[in-house]
Amino acid sequence: MLPGIYLSGSGPMTDAQRESAAALYAGPACVLTGLAALRQYGVRVPSSDRVDVLVPDAVRRQSSEFVRMHRTTRLPEKPAHYGGIRWAPVARAVADATRGDIGLSEARALVAGAVQQRACTVGALAAELEAGPKRGSGVLHAVLTEVADGVRSAAEGDLHKLIKASKLPEPMYNAQLYVDGKFLAQPDAWWPDAGVAGEVDSREWHLLPAQWARTMARHAAMTAKGILVVHVTPRQLRTQPARVAADLRSAIEVGTSRPRLEIRAIAQA
Repeated sequence: MLPGIYLSGSGPMTDAQRESAAALYAGPACVLTGLAALRQYGVRVPSSDRVDVLVPDAVRRQSSEFVRMHRTTRLPEKPAHYGGIRWAPVARAVADATRGDIGLSEARALVAGAVQQRACTVGALAAELEAGPKRGSGVLHAVLTEVADGVRSAAEGDLHKLIKASKLPEPMYNAQLYVDGKFLAQPDAWWPDAGVAGEVDSREWHLLPAQWARTMARHAAMTAKGILVVHVTPRQLRTQPARVAADLRSAIEVGTSRPRLEIRAIAQA
């Protein structure tokens, strides 16, 4: 499997076997991180055979085969212990995963998955970004900047990007809407002058059926108050961005041609 590490038996290696081999190869001071650690915590990750390993800066063992070694002076102080292996905390694992050869969309999905599954908080990710090396941190910085703007999931991040690229009027993201002092909804994007709400619809970003049902009820409530709701899916954002932009632009034009709705919007803090 690796220099000095052998697998007894035949057949393809499992993730657990690769992780155990990586820990044996790297030595007792190592901590597994990145996608392998996130998979251990139950966070959905893209398929990868690579195992990222943190080792003390004095260790000179080189990366080999599927193991990528990372020498560091900042080993996690309180790693988790599972199966005789030490694992980096979730926020550290996300940060290390996004410093590799990973795209912005995949990084958004990792952050969204970790936060929505309550494996870590946005604050913990921001603290890890601040404490870690600046080199290779651009992707995570970009994703957390989107979060700071109110974008709460990978799909909503794609919507944010499309709105900017299409030069549509800048909406309020995740604004809380009130009618006659009563809370109505919190759409993904809100154009107050037009009374238009942009919503990303996908079971993929709602972990429980009850969450999906609440989303559908929210859509019905907004429509009843005269809001023009434009529904898009993550797939449409990726494969038909021009069509999505055209639908949003058309709705905004229709909305601005009518009297403004009596809806109060409060921006997300």
